[in-house]
Amino acid sequence: MAQSLSEAELLALVDRLADGDWHSGERLAAACGISRAALAKRIERLKDWQLAVEARHGLGYRLAAPIERLDAARLQAALGERLRVRVVAVTDSTNAQLLAADANDDPQALFAEYQTAGRGRRGRGWVTPFAAQLAFSVAWSFDAVPAQLSALPLAVGVVLARRLHALGAAAVRVKWPNDLVADGRKLAGILIEHRGEGGGCRVIVGVGLNLGLRPEHASEVTQPWINLTELLAAPVARNALAADLLDALTTTLAAYPRTGFAGHAAHWPALDVSYERPVQVQLGERRIDGIARGVDDDGALLVDAAGTRHRLHSGEVSLRLAR
Repeated sequence: MAQSLSEAELLALVDRLADGDWHSGERLAAACGISRAALAKRIERLKDWQLAVEARHGLGYRLAAPIERLDAARLQAALGERLRVRVVAVTDSTNAQLLAADANDDPQALFAEYQTAGRGRRGRGWVTPFAAQLAFSVAWSFDAVPAQLSALPLAVGVVLARRLHALGAAAVRVKWPNDLVADGRKLAGILIEHRGEGGGCRVIVGVGLNLGLRPEHASEVTQPWINLTELLAAPVARNALAADLLDALTTTLAAYPRTGFAGHAAHWPALDVSYERPVQVQLGERRIDGIARGVDDDGALLVDAAGTRHRLHSGEVSLRLAR
């Protein structure tokens, strides 16, 4: 029976191709200690991870674009003892993995290079090609249920948007309740899940941020999207970006029992992509056409329509900006 390829063998090949330059098949095979036929099989396996590998006679193989793999040791060093950081090459969903993880290990963060079953809001799938995004989740246990817990996705959105602004991505805005957008296209999604733990609660905060998504990756994506690289004048190192955003997120979670959403509300109007704009809100088969007036203290969307102010919760509605 043929032996299946190990993840370590595939990652070793990824690392040799990571610079995006051409590498001859002969040299790659020799470096891996395998035949050319075995190399071809490994190349095909990389395509299963949605890595775009080009092959050309006389030149060999290369990735369509350079990649930087995440380094758990570097991330852990950057975050210190605030939380435990892990990086896996492949998993089903970082949120699902941390939901099943031992809460005694909280706070903890899990990054994945590739997700086979990434999840978005309301049961939607989330496309995560290998190293084309930052896909990570943080598990955090609170001793008591924080006030304004329902507004936590908004606080996370504000904090991440402000960090991206500091990097030069000034076009980033927050789309209620859990998306980051730029120029009318989706840049990132936030998925927060929580459950009671004794007298407190345990929160899983998932983030998926587009960095190098390609059209062939996004054939199943149903809305316009954008990569962070399109918004920056200069490239940003993936590990540095991961550490920066994780630092922002852990700082927010640590302070949230004291600050709640109030600590972030002052920044909301400037970042809210729908603020004071016409919107369409779908509630099942019912649609509300009105003007978005921001959010309340608990993160509910406020929409004025036909002389009535509607207070809407994220679990009830799907928001579309009117055209």
